[in-house]
Amino acid sequence: MEVKAVARYVRVSPQKVRVLGRSIKGKSVEKALATIKFMPQKAAGIVEKVLRSAVANADQIPDIDIDDLIVSNIIADCGPTFKRFAARARGRGTRILKRTSHVTVILTEASL
Repeated sequence: MEVKAVARYVRVSPQKVRVLGRSIKGKSVEKALATIKFMPQKAAGIVEKVLRSAVANADQIPDIDIDDLIVSNIIADCGPTFKRFAARARGRGTRILKRTSHVTVILTEASL
């Protein structure tokens, strides 16, 4: 059985979230939380919050043992992009893209 949690419209680039996702994918929830705790990235706090939410969702299902959960997948999809302009030389302007993402954490029970 799998459990998931989603954080939408998070103000961090999906590319930065994917780097963290690769580092904790396949680990147990305890090891994943311990790994994320010492990462300096802004996205680490966001992924930790979604991971804890997924564990809380699993706690609501009586058939699932929380100690056996592993991080099956972390998906970081693109959300809407905020478009801004910055002044440049000779009266020009350049675009600044402030990206957002939708972070999904999927947990499954470890099959022993």
